[in-house]
Amino acid sequence: MARRFKRKYGVTPLERILIILLIAVVVGATLGVILPRINNGIAEITGRYTATGTAAETLNKLAVVDRPNGDGYDRDLFGFRETDDDGNGCDVREDILARDLTDVAYVTRNGCKVKSGVLNDPYTGKVIHFTRGQNTSAAVQIDHVVALQNAWQSGAKDWNARKRMQFANDPYNLLAVDGPANQGKGSASAAYWLPTNASYRCDYVARQIGVKDKYGLSVTSSEKRAMQSVLHGCPGQEIPAD
Repeated sequence: MARRFKRKYGVTPLERILIILLIAVVVGATLGVILPRINNGIAEITGRYTATGTAAETLNKLAVVDRPNGDGYDRDLFGFRETDDDGNGCDVREDILARDLTDVAYVTRNGCKVKSGVLNDPYTGKVIHFTRGQNTSAAVQIDHVVALQNAWQSGAKDWNARKRMQFANDPYNLLAVDGPANQGKGSASAAYWLPTNASYRCDYVARQIGVKDKYGLSVTSSEKRAMQSVLHGCPGQEIPAD
């Protein structure tokens, strides 16, 4: 009876070989995913940081500073929303809302203050119906693609007040986005935060690179690797036009 049980439920030599092969395939696939994330050297060898296009080329030209000094940062030193460069009577928040929203309605006829509109949010992919109001305006916020604090420790600390104000109010570095997503990003670089909308990550990283190049800002090694990893998935990615 024991021999009959063994023949019925035992594993044949062929089955053992198939099991070993299956285990080898699973382990190999797992290591292929995990090791590049653990070891940057392996990631370099496997090409996870290789990228093409003007965004990648520009990134490689940026200075790398791994111990940036953020001492003395104060958001007020940038003068955000304190300019009206186009002379229309509205600050840059209103200008960006008017640029990025669709179906825009204004508070007054021929005015520039946005009363309502629709945002196809690039960070989350959500459609947000914006309405101006004390309890509703924060649903759409204006994000500095390269955060002010990140800019400060990447070189803006050494700028004069005029250049900091120019940076803070430059439409090239501003996007209307989902309020909670903007709050979640805070001052994080690409090494620590990327849009949950994966289809926008290439454009997001390319714009950050464009901004840093325009203003001569640096990146950290981890920030650069994160950007390269994103750009690896979008060959030929271009820098956005100013």
